[in-house]
Amino acid sequence: MSNKDIAPKYAEIAELAVNMVEGIKRTGIQVIELRDRYVKLCMPLEGNSNHVGIMYAGSLFTLGEITGGMIPFVALDMTDLVPIVKEVNIRFVAPGTSDVFMISEISEEDAATIQQTASENGKADFRLELELKDANDSVVAIVNGLWQVRNMGSLNQ
Repeated sequence: MSNKDIAPKYAEIAELAVNMVEGIKRTGIQVIELRDRYVKLCMPLEGNSNHVGIMYAGSLFTLGEITGGMIPFVALDMTDLVPIVKEVNIRFVAPGTSDVFMISEISEEDAATIQQTASENGKADFRLELELKDANDSVVAIVNGLWQVRNMGSLNQ
């Protein structure tokens, strides 16, 4: 992860995020920046292009979906929690003809609310709206999703 801006306390999270799930690992997704309540990822065009040479729709979806699983680890105390995805929608805006980048940030206040709700109820939902942008900072897709952090002991409920 050289030449990346990853806070040392999040180095393991960065490594696990891109290597734990085989489907994500195959994309070559890169963690560019990881710090308190902030995630920046890159989906390389190479290896993720479709039959007409633009970014494959499934790769764009993966870039948006993985974020909801990562942001809790840099925003919350995840000691007894696990993130799960509940719903993700993607709207394609323009062809991705370069690497595609995604930034997600959550406020300290929102993180505190999610943490408190999870502590009180054993789970907490949170929504993200994400813009996926190309190398020229043009939006190629918009992802809206609903994720949840849940007490690990209640996963089967």
